[in-house]
Order: sequence, then structure tokens, then C-alpha cells
Amino acid sequence: MARALWQGSLTFGLVSIPVEVHRAIRDNRPRFRMLHKKDLSPVRMDRVCIEEGHPVAWEDLVKGYEYEKGRFVVVTKEDFRAAALEKTKAIEITSFVDPAKIDDRYFETPYYLVPGKHGDHAYALLREAIKASGHIGIGKFILRDTQHLAAVEVIDDALVLSVMRFADELVDISGFHFPAAAKPDKQELKMAQMLVENLASDWDPEKYTDQYKDNVMRIIHGKLKGRKDVHLKEDITKRPANVVDLMERLRSSLEQTSKGRRAPSKGPSKKAGAKNGRTRRKSHAA
Repeated sequence: MARALWQGSLTFGLVSIPVEVHRAIRDNRPRFRMLHKKDLSPVRMDRVCIEEGHPVAWEDLVKGYEYEKGRFVVVTKEDFRAAALEKTKAIEITSFVDPAKIDDRYFETPYYLVPGKHGDHAYALLREAIKASGHIGIGKFILRDTQHLAAVEVIDDALVLSVMRFADELVDISGFHFPAAAKPDKQELKMAQMLVENLASDWDPEKYTDQYKDNVMRIIHGKLKGRKDVHLKEDITKRPANVVDLMERLRSSLEQTSKGRRAPSKGPSKKAGAKNGRTRRKSHAA
């Protein structure tokens, strides 16, 4: 098992469960380094002072907050220490809420909570209690000197901790323009609903892949084998170039989806982790 990112306890009321926090996602995208074109040597990115044009040593760096364009206030290590919260090694659940009431925009990064030594019984008890309630736990914890809001939910046999955004991190929706509610044309609405129905399917995350990443890796593997040109599959999806009428777009879309429509699958993919102990989150706008 990979090394834990965080070790501590999960608490609710007077109950304390030893847990470890492990990554629940991984980044599979290829990593690149900047090279000198002449000899393919890696290039180091120096910390250059904009005013003087010379590199600056690490010991000569300070952190500054730009309160106006080009004007900064310096924040020292002592300032950060003064602002820091007590580094408690606990994820303290302070409330249990209905997940359907939480806007999906609040959820950020998921982690697995793995029971620590002698924590199996209490871990399983909390998991089953959360599963039976249909709720998720909300609390706070400190990771890498920063306090985070977090949700604890049940997915299959695991307690999953999702780091959440605080309310002031969401951009106010009122700052954008969206179409006002209007009564749609009945025929347009009917065709749009038919198009949605034609594209309806069971959720299977494995059928959605990062095609750009796959193409980049094919090119890389081809170059490693000495190929200069690597031929990739072309996107054969044909889209009308000059169709401007909405009804015509809908008709064309329906024709395409009707031809390629498959029979609905008998059930969700087992690999999708369809069974879990939470109610599916609903959009805030729903």
C-alpha cells in the first residue's frame, strides 16, 4: 500500500477512529521538461528579479501579497506562524447532512480514509451508520498547514473524504448573463428531448477516455521506436458546417443518434462502483 499522506483520527461526538488519508485519484498525463534544442539538455528555471534581471538565491526570497498592482506587503514566517491553527491530527465531523442539498461545486478532491491500527471495528460501525442514514459527515481538518472543509461519505466499503471549497471560494453566479426563462417552442422542445433520450445510457466511466493523452503517448512510443511520423486515427464525426436553423440542427442530430443508437445495457458496470451508501448529489439548480 502507498504511503499515507496524513495520519490521525476521525472523530464524531466522543468517538475517535484512527485513520490514514490516501490518494483516491491519480494523474496519468505525460510530464514534459523544457530542453535546450541544441543538445537536448534539461533547462533550469531560475528565479530572476524583474527589476535587476539577475537570478535571486533562495535565502533572499520573501513572500509578498499584492494589494494593488505592483505594490506588495511582505508576510514573514513569523506572520504565518501567528496565523496558523493548532495542528490537531483529527478530522472532526461536526454535522451530518443530506448530500442532495449540497451544490456539486463545493466538492473538490477525494481521498480514501483507511482504518488505522485497531480501528477496524469503529470504522465499520461508522460506515454502516452513515450508509443507513443516507447522510454524509461534514467537518474540518488541517493538511499541510492549511485548514480544509471536508465531507465524509460511504462508497462501497470505503469511507471517502472529499476536500470541499468554502462558500467564499465560489464565484457569484449573478456576475454572469444567462438566458431568462422562456416558454420554448413545443416542436423544438420535443425534438431536443428526443435527442436527449437517444443519447441516454448507463453511467460507465471507462468508456470516457482522454483521447488527447492517448494520442500524445502514441506519438511518444512511435518516436521511441524510430518513427518520424505517427499516423493517428482521424475523427470521423461529421458536423454540418453551414446549418444555422435550430430545427434543422435538431433533425440532423436526431438522424445521427438514431442510426448509431445501441440497445440499453442490462445494468451498470461493476467497475463503475455503482453501489454506494450515499444519495446521488443533485445540482444546486435542480
